[in-house]
Amino acid sequence: MAYGQLTLERGRAGRLVNLGVRFFLSAALTAGQTAGGAAPFALGWVAAAGPGPEGIAALTGAAAGAALFLQFAEALPFLAVAVLVLAASTALGGTRLFSKARNAALTAVGLFVTVEGIYILQSLSPLDRLADCLAASALLGASAWLFFPLLRGGEGREVVDGLIFLAGALVTAVEGLELLGFSPARTLLCFLAALAAYDRGPAAGAAFGLGLGLTAELCGSRLPLTAALGLAGLAAGSRQGRRRTGAALAFLAAAGTAALAEGQILPLVPEAAAGTGLFLALPGRFVAGKRVRPAIPVPAADRKEDPTPWRQRLDRAAAALRDLYDSIGRSAPPVADENPAIVFDRSAEKVCRGCALCELCWQKDYTGTFNAMNDATPYLLERGRALAKDFPEYFTGRCVHLPDLLAAINAELSAFLLRRQYRRQLEETRRSARGQYAQLSELLTATAAGLESAAPAMAAESPCRVGAALRPKAGETVCGDTVASFRTDRGLWCLLLADGMGSGEPARKESALICRLLQQFLEAGVAPEAALKTLNSAMGLRGADSGAFTTVDLCVYDPAAKEAAFYKCGAAPSYIKRGGVVRRITGASLPVGLQGPPPDVTKAPLPPGGFAVMVSDGVADPAEDEWLLNLLAGWVGDDPQDLAGLILAESVRRERLRDDCGVQVLYCPEIKAREV
Repeated sequence: MAYGQLTLERGRAGRLVNLGVRFFLSAALTAGQTAGGAAPFALGWVAAAGPGPEGIAALTGAAAGAALFLQFAEALPFLAVAVLVLAASTALGGTRLFSKARNAALTAVGLFVTVEGIYILQSLSPLDRLADCLAASALLGASAWLFFPLLRGGEGREVVDGLIFLAGALVTAVEGLELLGFSPARTLLCFLAALAAYDRGPAAGAAFGLGLGLTAELCGSRLPLTAALGLAGLAAGSRQGRRRTGAALAFLAAAGTAALAEGQILPLVPEAAAGTGLFLALPGRFVAGKRVRPAIPVPAADRKEDPTPWRQRLDRAAAALRDLYDSIGRSAPPVADENPAIVFDRSAEKVCRGCALCELCWQKDYTGTFNAMNDATPYLLERGRALAKDFPEYFTGRCVHLPDLLAAINAELSAFLLRRQYRRQLEETRRSARGQYAQLSELLTATAAGLESAAPAMAAESPCRVGAALRPKAGETVCGDTVASFRTDRGLWCLLLADGMGSGEPARKESALICRLLQQFLEAGVAPEAALKTLNSAMGLRGADSGAFTTVDLCVYDPAAKEAAFYKCGAAPSYIKRGGVVRRITGASLPVGLQGPPPDVTKAPLPPGGFAVMVSDGVADPAEDEWLLNLLAGWVGDDPQDLAGLILAESVRRERLRDDCGVQVLYCPEIKAREV
């Protein structure tokens, strides 16, 4: 059984059962008629059934229902609309028009209004029938819309809505049948309204109640069901997620209030009571199960899950992506540009074959013709169009069909250039896709490894301290550099310094975006190399048109290993200071967004009492940073914020703010032994 679609397929017998269900439901829906004698529910069923045997079964059922429930004068327009709907569905079934519920519903309504309009115009009182036609059109559109997921493979809530509406339409057909003034059909309508309201909440409950009540009234109900069911659905929906008894009492109280206001206590209140009784008697698995009441999520602190299954899944997904990456590489054909000679070959095939001089040009003087075409090729490819002056005089003077030949060459040249452009774009797309698959595989592998080697949460206290300072370029109000510092769950200190291309607000937005994305990756446990590769690929696609790029300087400090790792993507040098000794760390990788090689990685010890200093290129020229080395070697303080401010102040004095300036400093203080 396929969930989400009204099918029961088990071979040929199951298909016959499926067609039979559509036939009998279509016939039964024909009994639901509006005051004007129309049967919109059956027409909506035919519109939603689609083309093929399923649509034919629905149409046949509608015809059988028309013979049973409709007068001859009412059956003719009904069958005409049904046949037109199936014909339109068959003709347009493979197009986008009939692939969505909205388009199928609008098409059915349009055909219904067209056919009914002809009968209305021929009637003696057109205005009297207009209101009935509009009401039937609304019900037809709603029917086709809601039945569509049932018959075309919908999912989830759409199927539930369609089933409720289908039940309501079938019940409405027998709403007029009463036993001692008591209507079983209205009881079932109350049951459906209560169930839908408790399932979907107050807003949807009110909508379902109003829709069911309005449908019943348009089909000839003498009771004010719209107000009663709408108010009752709103009240029952407000008790969603709580005990069913409270929702049932709220539904009954609201229905009684509406009945009292309309003066219809009898029979509405007993029928509502019977409907809520059915609602309460419904087995708990249909009401309190996962579909209506989702389980309350357990707080993360209270969950104890084994990471092994997740690690295995991530490893398998990573392996699948690696295989896909390898398969794309193996299946990619070697890129070879098409020979431009094909332009002249195809043009000659069209023009020269029937020419009287064909034998002279292409056999006796083949060398001269070949040289003429070969000499003209560079001009054609450069200009994208052939002109008579591109060919030598001995060729143009002899050719008796030169205008036609030039036209054919230009047509073939245009197609040749388009094919070349397409092949190059295809190759670029293939390379980009391969890179994305490989990077995603690395991400999944790194995440799986993180699940396996996840360390306990870091200690609440951290001895390291961070200082930072920013200054915009002269004449700008905001700095294009962005700095960020944070500590991961594994206890690693991460310092980020990004410099966006240019200056001002555009540069600030780019650098801030890079820092935010990279921080998200690192906090999720992704390895820095994999995070930077993924970010580089994404930013390369994002800035393909503008050519924008951003330099990234990342420092990852491991307090346990007392080691700092510097990842540089086009960034300025960084420095490690311990006492009076300063080490300069550089990199040669391209900035993020230029699709260059992997970032340069340099690891260096950073013992207690040491400083890691990161600067942007606006602070010091990498070729003239002796003053910065001397400043760091001679500084004897222990406050990273003071050091960052001193570096920035000296840079402003020397460089005159010719570019945005950013400084970030990490300090690892020495841990002194406690006195006993």
